[in-house]
Amino acid sequence: MTAIYQMSLTEMSHRLQSRELGVEQAVSACLERMEATEPDIGCLLHLERETALQRAREMDAAGPDPEQPLWGVPVVIKDVLATKDVPTTCGSRMLESFVPFYDAEAVDRLKRAGAIILAKSNMDEFAMGSSTENSAFALTRNPWDTERVPGGSSGGSAASTAAGQTPLSLGTDTGGSIRQPAAFCGCVGIKPTYGRVSRFGLVAYGSSLDQAGPFARSVEDAARVLQVIAGKDAKDSTSSPEPVPDYIAALAERDDLKGIRLGLPEEYWGEGLESDVDGVCRSALHKAQELGAELVPVSLPHSPYAIAAYYIIVMAEASSNLARYDGVRYGYRDTSEKELTRMYFATRSKGFGREVQRRIVLGTYVLSAGYYDAYYKKAAQVRRLVREDYQRALQDCDLLLAPAAPGVPFRLGEKVEDPLQMYLTDIFTNPLNLTGLPGLSLPAGLGPETGLPIGLQLFGPSFGEEKLLQVAYVLEGALPDLPFPRGVDK
Repeated sequence: MTAIYQMSLTEMSHRLQSRELGVEQAVSACLERMEATEPDIGCLLHLERETALQRAREMDAAGPDPEQPLWGVPVVIKDVLATKDVPTTCGSRMLESFVPFYDAEAVDRLKRAGAIILAKSNMDEFAMGSSTENSAFALTRNPWDTERVPGGSSGGSAASTAAGQTPLSLGTDTGGSIRQPAAFCGCVGIKPTYGRVSRFGLVAYGSSLDQAGPFARSVEDAARVLQVIAGKDAKDSTSSPEPVPDYIAALAERDDLKGIRLGLPEEYWGEGLESDVDGVCRSALHKAQELGAELVPVSLPHSPYAIAAYYIIVMAEASSNLARYDGVRYGYRDTSEKELTRMYFATRSKGFGREVQRRIVLGTYVLSAGYYDAYYKKAAQVRRLVREDYQRALQDCDLLLAPAAPGVPFRLGEKVEDPLQMYLTDIFTNPLNLTGLPGLSLPAGLGPETGLPIGLQLFGPSFGEEKLLQVAYVLEGALPDLPFPRGVDK
């Protein structure tokens, strides 16, 4: 039998339901894998060992429940999603002692589907970062090469799934924070359409951009998780009433790509691509053609302006959302100052890290009197143009294809002192969040020069996750299987 930590979610679920595998056995195997790999990669902030084992024993005693599609499956949750009676820190000193009394809706749906929450994963503070180097508590390393970053801000979740700690994890994507770390760590990551998954209980960074989604080791596994967490939530006014299709059944409806038109945005396939990324992604395009897909050149002319517009909008929203952390209502409070204004200043200066402070200051600036029209208003207008570009391209194509990142995972510390270079690592993922459309990152193979995983990104129309998963599932079958990461292959 496959080692438990190497099982896909689908295989583990089948074995749990058939009682070939006990829930306590599965949970214990994941905990052992965590103990073996955490010293090398450091992707977890809080472990629920005893609670998870106790829940596993109760489930073994009660027996499998076929009505719960994730019955007994251990999961890891990004520490930006609220978990009842479990710390939710957002990787920040500001929320170091915060323990919610409720679950985020996505977490609650996982629990109702039978999943067992095993741990909370490390992240860039308040999801602000592209490398998981901005956490106040830990440094997460890439399981393929522990001297490199796992991506961010959901690097802890991506690294955990890639390293075999659990078969699935949840992350969030504000500007590529699922798709970029999925590419860097060699797993599948989905950013759903804005409104497809409830944001209730997701600690806000950029409210018009944030979306929760799954990391998994295969497209089928990711589809199973999305099936559970998608759908209307009365507690979130931005969640959509759009019916949720049967994603699992849709995977079996297609075994080739005949009749599928895949658009190749010229802005993503030109200069700036590292040789490994260019070669591996173009090889994946040839596979798509062999499967019957038609490749169509398209243009997204406002893409060069998208990253600037994105950072203006997201920083503006961050400055507003993070104003609540003032040392009065909850979270960290500096008690050395007695005067109110000084207490605010001391609390926020000590509670927030450098990157969060930078984004709050810039966000406040672009919203200030005299600068709103020059910056924020212009960025909002560019956002509309970017969305129209994507919608126009998708009228002629079923999906769009592009590399998930311009390069392979960079080395720890390489970009952390240069914010502009760090922001540019998300140049291929930021624009999609401005549009609200869905995206998926799929492992395309290992770079021949670096031996590091490279991700191929698929974009679809609004609420087009069904087609996105179908095409990715077929393409996945033709692409090379990735081995387990060598950095934690013990």
